[in-house]
Amino acid sequence: MEHKVKELKQDVAELETLLQQAKRQRVKDVLSIEVRKLASELIKLEDILRNETTVKTPLTSLQPSAVKRYQVKLNNYGKFYSILCFYLGWDQSSKFVKFFVTLPAVQTIPSENVVCKFTNKSLELEVKDLGNKDYNFVITKLLNNIDPDASNWKVKTDMVVINAAKVDSTNWSHVTELEKKASDAKSKKLEMDKSGAAEDNLMSLMRNMYEQGDDEMKRTIAKAWTEGQHKKSELGL
Repeated sequence: MEHKVKELKQDVAELETLLQQAKRQRVKDVLSIEVRKLASELIKLEDILRNETTVKTPLTSLQPSAVKRYQVKLNNYGKFYSILCFYLGWDQSSKFVKFFVTLPAVQTIPSENVVCKFTNKSLELEVKDLGNKDYNFVITKLLNNIDPDASNWKVKTDMVVINAAKVDSTNWSHVTELEKKASDAKSKKLEMDKSGAAEDNLMSLMRNMYEQGDDEMKRTIAKAWTEGQHKKSELGL
């Protein structure tokens, strides 16, 4: 049994490597499905192995720490977590912003172990006692308001789908306010860089024209440059 678990872990690791190297979406989808399939099988085998070990171990030797569950915080949607074998992604329709949380074998735990809480600007998913782990997925300061009462979640095979209901049909450019601000700041910097580059190119062109031009050209360029500097001085630039 332990040998099979080891082999499965190696198979999953190799598939994950291929998934990260894949370029075509269809290939990625196929590899993702296979990874989830093997990961589910791996969790089941580990549970069987754990149960066998528990049966063989005298109850008097069990310590409280032996049954302690690990806490796992999920974030960075759009990323594949190779060690934990789960994937976070998001999409949207006119009515919902959807989050896809891939967790192998999540459909095998009691339904009350999977709960999602909503406010008008946040959501929090809690998955308890899945493979001796508790998972937590939180997003705060959503880009736009959502309707908590119309929002829901669904447990599917190896996946939890969170449907955050939009207040209106506005298309979301980002998930959170912070992401939007970061993106805007980056765009502004790029525009400033482009503007600076354009000015540098113009100065370089003027310099070449001055160096290669005749006396009349040089006087014209010098006059234009002087007037430009004078205007900048007046504007305080």
